[in-house]
Formats: sequence, structure tokens, C-alpha cells
Amino acid sequence: MRVIALLATYNEQRFIANCIEHLWRNGVETYLIDNDSTDRTLESAERYRGRGLVGTERLPRDGYSRLRERCERKEVLALELDADWFVHLDADEIRLPPSPRQTLREAFEEVERQGCNAVNFQEFVFVPTRESPDHDHAGYPETMRWYYPFLPWSPHRLNAWKRQPARVDLAWSAGHQVRFPGLTMYPRPFPMRHYMYLSVAHAIRKYVPLRYDPQAVERGWHGKRVALRAEDIGLASAADLRVFGGDAVLDASQPRVEHVLFQGRRGHRGHRGV
Repeated sequence: MRVIALLATYNEQRFIANCIEHLWRNGVETYLIDNDSTDRTLESAERYRGRGLVGTERLPRDGYSRLRERCERKEVLALELDADWFVHLDADEIRLPPSPRQTLREAFEEVERQGCNAVNFQEFVFVPTRESPDHDHAGYPETMRWYYPFLPWSPHRLNAWKRQPARVDLAWSAGHQVRFPGLTMYPRPFPMRHYMYLSVAHAIRKYVPLRYDPQAVERGWHGKRVALRAEDIGLASAADLRVFGGDAVLDASQPRVEHVLFQGRRGHRGHRGV
């Protein structure tokens, strides 16, 4: 079985190496769509050519973040690329198999044996804290150990699928849910770690300057990111988060429906599960 991750990037130099390396260790190759990054994202990715990276292309940027365009390009690639399964993801995500004894590729093989053709992921968001505020370095997965489960609706990350004879629809849901005739979702979500931002300064660089496609904003996409200001960004206390003890024991109970990033500088105590 061949699995390809469809990865679109814009200034993801900090995350790109960890993302491609992790996927490759899990039997998954990466096809990169770079949206005119101005940092060294593409240069860093090219180091993995032939050992995880199977191809790259440029998607021109006109000053706006156009998520629909990126999703639609992935829909086309899922028809053109030679693979059995595809995964839609971002560079700051680490997708995991449901058992530590499996690779992702082995897990998708099991999904297919069970007669299913799509996989949902349970998201666990890792964030810096007031007590440990800065993890903007290559070793962030080892040092940033505080997380919360996130589930605003279900299924929320139904975005790995078996190759289909016709074009799938990924853009309708901003990439959260793929849809196609005969979709059969595997009943057990796979876990995923999401490193949204590594410090307050990193969150400001990543989110505040972005200009979003006005049509996407009208549809309600991007939520509170659209109006996010630097002065709005604060950090949660470690006491209000969960401590990472390994992928096998990630706790999905009482998930949040709003990201800590968008709760501002007010206190977070008592907001677990909100």
C-alpha cells in the first residue's frame, strides 16, 4: 500500500522537517504544495527528496490565504498521484496510528481490511503555557508537553481516504471532512497532535498578518482568526491543561470546543471542556 500526505505550506520552516520525517517513519510519503513561502520552507523540504518527499509544486499567492483553492488542488492531486490512500494535513500536525505498535501505513491497511475507506482523527492541541512560554525551536515536541483535546463537532477531522474513482470533495468543509459516494468511516478515530503555535511571538507572526479570502470569511471559515490581534493573545496556565505522558495515553475526555488561542488574556482556569 502506498500512502501520500497532501501538504500545503506557507512559511512553515519551523515545522516542515518534523512533519515529513514523522510521516516517512510511518510509511507515508509527502507531496508538497508551497503557497509562495518567504522563509526556507521549500529549501528545508527539498532535503527530504527521495526519502519521504515525492514531489513539490508552487501555488501562487495573491496576498490572501485561500483555503478553498488549496483544498481543490488536493482534490485534483488525489486523482493524479499514484497512491492507495491520501491524507490532508498541515505542517504543524503529527498524525498518529491508533496503536503504538503500528505505523500509519499499517493502520490504513487494517482500516481497509475492515471494509472502511475513510479515517477521522481526534485532535490534541499542544500549546505553550504561562509557566513555560517559549518553545520556538526545533525540539518543540520534546519540550512543549501541555495539551487539550479539541472537538467542536464530530467527525471533525475526517480527512484521510482511500483512493476513489472520481474526484472527492474536500473543499466544502474547509478540509475538515472529505465526502464521496459510498464513504464508510472507520469507527475508531486516529489521534493527532497539533502544535498550533510555539510562543506568543510565534502566534503573532503566524496568524496576525494573514489576510483571508473574503468569500471564505463570508462563509464563516477561519472563525476568530480573522479578527485576531496581537494584544488578544495570551497563554493558559499549565494547571488548566493536561500533561503529555505518551501517545498511547492521550486523554480525549471533556474536549474543548474553542481554542485556547482565542480565549484572550483572561484566565483559563475552569474552562476545561469548554
